[in-house]
Amino acid sequence: MNADRQRCQRVLADDQVLLVVEVFRMLADPTRVQVLWALGDREMSVNELADHVGKPAASVSQHLAKLRMARLVRTRRDGTTIYYSHENDHVRQLVTDAVYNAEHAGPGIPAHHRSAGELAELHHREPARREAGNS
Repeated sequence: MNADRQRCQRVLADDQVLLVVEVFRMLADPTRVQVLWALGDREMSVNELADHVGKPAASVSQHLAKLRMARLVRTRRDGTTIYYSHENDHVRQLVTDAVYNAEHAGPGIPAHHRSAGELAELHHREPARREAGNS
């Protein structure tokens, strides 16, 4: 993995740059980011993803079609159900890195730097905060 950490000195070919731009274009939509994040640790059907992201299945299906065309997700059929997952570990890592980078923009210690105990305590206290704020 050291090769991943070394700075590359080569110039990217124009067609490769355009493919990278297309990947970022696919990530420039909130629903698609939510879908890719939801697929982080397991495959899911369109209906599961729609429930998870709070969008209509038809809308999620359209986003998945775009993600599939951009080779960011792949499918697996089981009977009449189609399951979606990340195309490869690079997609998973790209989405994870983008989310973790965004967490650094917020206040305090980003969630990905907290221990499991700290996260459990944080999630345990959040509903009480919301209820207190709604009073």
